[in-house]
Amino acid sequence: MTTTAAPPPSPAPAPAKEKQLSTFAALARLLPFARPVMPRLLMGFFSALLAALVALLIPLVLEAVVGGPIATGDISQIVWGAAAVLALGLAEAGLVWLRRWFVLGPATKVEYELRTDFYARLQNLPVSFHDRWQSGQLLSRMMQDISLIRRWMAFGIVLLVVNIITIAVGSVILFRWHWLLGTIFVVTAVPLWIQGYLFEKRYGALTRQSQDQAGDLATAVEESVHGIRVLKAFGRGKHALRRFARQAESLRETELDKARAVGRIWFWLVLMPDIAFALCLASGIWLAATGAIDVAELFAFFAMATVLRWPIESIGFLFSFLLDARTATDRIFEVFDETNTITDPENPLTITEPRGELVFEGVHFRYQDAGASERDLLDGIDLVVRPGETMALVGLTGCGKTTLTTLPTRLYDVTGGRLLLDGVDVRDLRLAELRRHIAMAFEDATLFSATVRENVLLGRADLDIHSPEADRALQEALDIAQAGFVHELPDGVDTMIGEEGLSLSGGQRQRLALARAVAAKPSVLVLDDPLSALDVDTEALVEEALRRVLVGTTALVVAHRPSTVALADRVALMQDGRITAVGTHSELLRSSEHYRHVISSLEVALQQAQEPARMRALREAQESSEVNL
Repeated sequence: MTTTAAPPPSPAPAPAKEKQLSTFAALARLLPFARPVMPRLLMGFFSALLAALVALLIPLVLEAVVGGPIATGDISQIVWGAAAVLALGLAEAGLVWLRRWFVLGPATKVEYELRTDFYARLQNLPVSFHDRWQSGQLLSRMMQDISLIRRWMAFGIVLLVVNIITIAVGSVILFRWHWLLGTIFVVTAVPLWIQGYLFEKRYGALTRQSQDQAGDLATAVEESVHGIRVLKAFGRGKHALRRFARQAESLRETELDKARAVGRIWFWLVLMPDIAFALCLASGIWLAATGAIDVAELFAFFAMATVLRWPIESIGFLFSFLLDARTATDRIFEVFDETNTITDPENPLTITEPRGELVFEGVHFRYQDAGASERDLLDGIDLVVRPGETMALVGLTGCGKTTLTTLPTRLYDVTGGRLLLDGVDVRDLRLAELRRHIAMAFEDATLFSATVRENVLLGRADLDIHSPEADRALQEALDIAQAGFVHELPDGVDTMIGEEGLSLSGGQRQRLALARAVAAKPSVLVLDDPLSALDVDTEALVEEALRRVLVGTTALVVAHRPSTVALADRVALMQDGRITAVGTHSELLRSSEHYRHVISSLEVALQQAQEPARMRALREAQESSEVNL
């Protein structure tokens, strides 16, 4: 049973229009990541540029060959001309290889730095950020968008700039043979720039829409995989498939719109050079007939125009690649630009002698998206948990118990009042120190794809997890949590746990999560109903072990079972976001009608949960009696 849950994630927010940057300014934000490898990227750029310029020299050599040895019939000179063209071709190929060698390593380095910084940013951002963002959106940014940026840096940006320079230089050379031919070639390129401008406006919006839809699709896949047991149990696989198919179809339509936009720009990129070739051919024949240009010059002109053909045609693809990279950069920096509201203080304090006193003074809390007219979820909490004391927190569903347990470790920050640990405001402590003093065990136990040992000792950064001391801490925590089942796993405590621990039962996951909290050796232990999935007998054993552990540890325990309340020295009754009574279990039973109602509801819920087990035991006993008779 849970109390107040965090608000459900919503789709990733699109950037506000007033914050939109130009394409150049948006991509310039990658410079801090690219600066360390900039020398090699520049070397790759110059290699590509030299390769393009070498290619432009080939028509000039051909002009000399056609106008000289071929015109005069000197065979020996033709061989030297062919050798020169071959040498230029080999030089171009070598420079292309150098370009790839220079840029591939640095591009993957930038990808690595972006990905690790992005992951670190996700780790540092507060829980409120993750409440608002779909995991699939973050995953698509982490994998798809960052990989796209790597490909663009290694290939797209270099070729785009080099091809533009190649077109400019080649166009100038075209005027060398005749101004009319050069003018025709340049004028026919004007429609390309007009179509390029229209393409940018259309394709940029489609690219953003496509990448966001891909993130939504990744979220749908992740949810279906994680919830596969629920979908199968309720026979809703086809329903999930239909929903997924609708999302996939929306993405398909967007990709088709992108393909149509690219097809339109490619139409112009192929058509206009062909028109230019036709007009130049007609004009060239006329100019040759009038003696304004000779055959060698006309041949060299068309050879140069052929060399320029691919750079011109590639502009559309490279321009769409540029817009894809710009959108990917925008999406990544939406996360980098998120404000981290839970950070270390500028002048942190230190707790030199931890005692474990936890004090709530007028604590208020509301989620960021709560309306102004809504009452605070926690509305003035005053509570003192004494050093070494076990305080049970009870209340009806929705009163704010779970939310309260997220405040001591600053998973969320209070929005009013303050929370003190040993007399120090938790906001004045470094997060690492605060979370070293306070450990949590959640009702929804999350385990990682790692060994049992690594999961349980997650909070013991001070230990070598394979040391004898770590072994003792591990075994002690497992004993307290009654998690001895791990020794029966194939590799014992070194057995790899599957994704999120779903290969284990709910009770086994909870016991390992409890062991993880106990192994951290905190001065304050916050337990959000960590025994809800345990059977009665195991729960009794765990509670007995916890009594020994909690003698010297301050504990704040959310209680959903009467037996959990029995662990506590005192009980805090929570109602509508406030602490309405504090006392021992017997005192509150005598003095508080609402407390009696809460305890009664807990007992009813427990009886309902245990009823199937009782019925099974009764049926088995009856069957056994019938057999004996």
